[in-house]
Amino acid sequence: MFGVAIGTMALIVVLSVFNGLGEVLETVYSSYDADFKIVPKEGKSFSFTSEQLDEIAELPGVQSFSKVIEDHAVAVYRDQQAVVALRGIEETYIQTNKLDTFLLRGEVKIKENDRNLAVLGAGLAYELGVILDSRSVDLELIYPRNLRPGAMLSTNSVRRVRLAPIGVISIDAAIDESLLITSLDAVSRILDYDNRYTAVEVYLNEDANPSSIEKQLQLVSGNGFDILDSNEQHGDLIKVVKFEKLFTYLALSFITLIASFNIFFSLSMLAIEKRRDMAVLFAVGAPAKLIKQIFFKQGMLIACIGAIFGMICGLLLCYLQDKYGLVGLGMANAVVQAYPVKVIWTDVVLVAVSIALITIATSYRPALLASRINPIEFLD
Repeated sequence: MFGVAIGTMALIVVLSVFNGLGEVLETVYSSYDADFKIVPKEGKSFSFTSEQLDEIAELPGVQSFSKVIEDHAVAVYRDQQAVVALRGIEETYIQTNKLDTFLLRGEVKIKENDRNLAVLGAGLAYELGVILDSRSVDLELIYPRNLRPGAMLSTNSVRRVRLAPIGVISIDAAIDESLLITSLDAVSRILDYDNRYTAVEVYLNEDANPSSIEKQLQLVSGNGFDILDSNEQHGDLIKVVKFEKLFTYLALSFITLIASFNIFFSLSMLAIEKRRDMAVLFAVGAPAKLIKQIFFKQGMLIACIGAIFGMICGLLLCYLQDKYGLVGLGMANAVVQAYPVKVIWTDVVLVAVSIALITIATSYRPALLASRINPIEFLD
């Protein structure tokens, strides 16, 4: 019983923690990401006609949109260098996106007069040793030109753009270690993109109908483009969390199955111990089906008590963790200080069904063996 209770409690708690982590990821990225992102199915860059851009802007429920260029480049600051995830944006991006909510130091700006500015992730700023107060030292972006095969490398083999660090933001540790945001013009110049970009990000009003707008964006863009919502923009990460949750569930269910073998052995020993009593029941006319039901129901009763006790303890632990943060992450710069939990009742039902199947599997065999005892051998 205690093995089933502990297994059930572990399943409830661990699945709720994975749900909480998934919700935190969605919350963090939804604050940073656009509601929809238009990207090409083939190729890296593209351009819309002015008529298409006007159609997107005039769609009901669309607040604004921003052309975005994303790529990787080398950033050099003083004697430090790092590969950065480059993100070129327009002013409308800053006006609509909630970048200022992630601001640690400085300010969120991409251009000042004719000077291109840079906003860095906290990890990247630390790696490069960026000092925001030192406006006399610029950060330099380096990107290779398209060279012909066999061409000799020289100082002209790369493009260079100088940026002035203006702010540091912290979104997520994985993003912060490489993110560099600057103006669309600066990134377009270093990549030689002219009027092309890698994505168009669309922001909606609060009362907008996302599913309807997604269909309209697809019509405006054409079949050669994908319309990604916030979760789809980080599809690989969301899939990893779901796969980890699935394999954890399977592993804990297997452990609970092993723990349930106690029920199997207990019922088997009980069947051996009660052979004389069963012989008496057979002698007074009890059918084998009744004996089988007695042992099967006893196994189910033991497991149900353990499962109910485990569920109560698991839900109680989740409540205490959510309210008081009993177990912390142990990371100073984490988005949340304690492990997040979120109880989804479909998970609770899934655990209940799993425990029921495990109980049936471990109780059926001893009950069947008990019903096959020969009463003549055990009557005096």
